[in-house]
Amino acid sequence: MIKPDYIAESAEETGVKDPFALAKPDEKKQSDEDPKVHVYGKNNDVVCITDKPGQKTPKKRSLLEIVLHAADGFIPLWAENTKLYWRFQENSMQQFENPTAAKAMIRGLMAESLLRWGDAAPVKFIERDENWDFEVVLRDSDRCSINGCVLATAFFPDAGRHELVIYPKMLKQPREEQIDTLIHEFGHVFGLRHFFAKIREAWAKAEIFGKHDEFSIMNYGAKSQLTDADKEDLKRLYASVRSGKLTAINGTKIKQMSPFSSLA
Repeated sequence: MIKPDYIAESAEETGVKDPFALAKPDEKKQSDEDPKVHVYGKNNDVVCITDKPGQKTPKKRSLLEIVLHAADGFIPLWAENTKLYWRFQENSMQQFENPTAAKAMIRGLMAESLLRWGDAAPVKFIERDENWDFEVVLRDSDRCSINGCVLATAFFPDAGRHELVIYPKMLKQPREEQIDTLIHEFGHVFGLRHFFAKIREAWAKAEIFGKHDEFSIMNYGAKSQLTDADKEDLKRLYASVRSGKLTAINGTKIKQMSPFSSLA
């Protein structure tokens, strides 16, 4: 991810006591009302719904997890040399008392999360305002149910424009939990599906690739950990697809996707 203005790893670096402090209700500008959500976390009171149907990413979405989505008859993954351009949705950032400090902290969280994926990350991320592929959006309220609360939501590989949504509850978590949440969300962006997709999310056909280990960043609770197997399988998958050695999994064809910015 190319650094824009600056990123911050601590509140001290922003010069603001609480960079994630929200503005008072009468100071907020109107924010995006789209109800779409997504989640992740190490605690059992957090849920992830990026795999649910009805998201903004429609028919062409694909999920791996090293469980791969195949509901549309093919498995979509990002093409070689893909760059995803992103920006902050300024309207939603006005909910912070100090939007500049908050954005610096979020940049830092994103950078650290991508750094954890290392060279297994199959795409590059670049911040720019024009011809973008996704926006980073802050929701103005949490989304909770009897199953738990959503912390963030992402998208899967396709040529659409999307959102990486952050809920206020995520910003109240310890920094390491925030990073783990975004590691999980970027896993979805790379095409990864939940570990339990074939059982608990059977509404969308999935295929398994590599080592199906319950200790995975794409799982929940105490078993939700970024492992060497996560990174090695993802790296091997993309290398095999981009070299032309792997064109299908269990008979399901793989399709390499290009982002919106490359087609505009």
